[in-house]
Amino acid sequence: MSSPSMLPYTPADARYMARALRLAENGLDTTHPNPRVGCVLVKNDRIVGEGWHQRAGGPHAEIEALRRAGEAARGATAYVTLEPCCHHGRTPPCSDALLAAGVARVVAAMTDPNPRVSGGGLGQLRESGVEVGSGLLESEAEKLNRGFIKRMRTGRPYVISKLAMSMDGRTAMASGESQWITGPEARRDVHRLRARSSAILTGVDTVLADDPALTVRIDDLETVRQPLRVVLDSALRTPASAKMLAPPGSTLILGCQHGEKAEALRTAGADVRVLPASADGRVDLHAVLDELGRLECNELMVEAGATLNGALLLAGLVDEWWVYLAPCILGDRGRGLFHLPGLERMADRYDLTLADSRQVGKDMRMKFLKNP
Repeated sequence: MSSPSMLPYTPADARYMARALRLAENGLDTTHPNPRVGCVLVKNDRIVGEGWHQRAGGPHAEIEALRRAGEAARGATAYVTLEPCCHHGRTPPCSDALLAAGVARVVAAMTDPNPRVSGGGLGQLRESGVEVGSGLLESEAEKLNRGFIKRMRTGRPYVISKLAMSMDGRTAMASGESQWITGPEARRDVHRLRARSSAILTGVDTVLADDPALTVRIDDLETVRQPLRVVLDSALRTPASAKMLAPPGSTLILGCQHGEKAEALRTAGADVRVLPASADGRVDLHAVLDELGRLECNELMVEAGATLNGALLLAGLVDEWWVYLAPCILGDRGRGLFHLPGLERMADRYDLTLADSRQVGKDMRMKFLKNP
């Protein structure tokens, strides 16, 4: 069930929705697996209450705004970045709370892609006499929750691959030495990306070569939600002493076999699961994304080497690449970004779209999207 729009919206409508979107950004690092949502209540051209969803299981944005508004919510307009929910989940329906508070008008930036809602919340409000509409600053709202939207629509997370390279396109010296290509500002930026990700994916070769922790380390965050760490390890070669198996956070190892190795890794603290193998004997990447979707991962960050990055590119499974370009040269014996055997002609190349470019410290950060 869909809801008709109330177009045209006024400049004031756009201003209040922009405020709701800024509030929703406060939950970038904390709301997993829920969407980031903000709400602003306005009466007589004055904000009488506002709020945002802070974490799963906690009050939704509408409930926070209604609590702050009190009786002033009666007759007000609610600007919310995502359609109010109309089902019982961890919390009661927000549509019921808005009706009980006497809100006269509800403007949603977008309808909820969750099949359990998907127009039902706005429909319930409209049928109860509330003036409703949607689509105001919709593209901005979709960017805020691209992972949640993709998971609701496809069952898979939105995939971002983080890469760091020298000016000559190398990720490491021939020996494998790579610390540090980029500067401290870029590394802090990467930790920000980790913090807003549901999970971080790497391959067992990276674990064996670098023994990374893949945790979020940001000094100015009071509380840090550690994303799930995921290792693709078809033969279960991950050592039980790997840093990724130690707290904080949890680690999931996806392999193609059971046995004593799996039990040893479970004893060391890992969740070990068996998935189908692809033709080359490695863990099937499509099955990996399906499994992470079942685990309610909205945004998946990839921090891996050339082999896994190449395989993901070939399979068309990456939505976005964040490439940090460092002003240095590593030489023609250095390691490349992707392992892509068989590319011999210009017709075989992969074309991407540059979506954003900015300086981060001494480095450049470029965001690329795959072409439609």
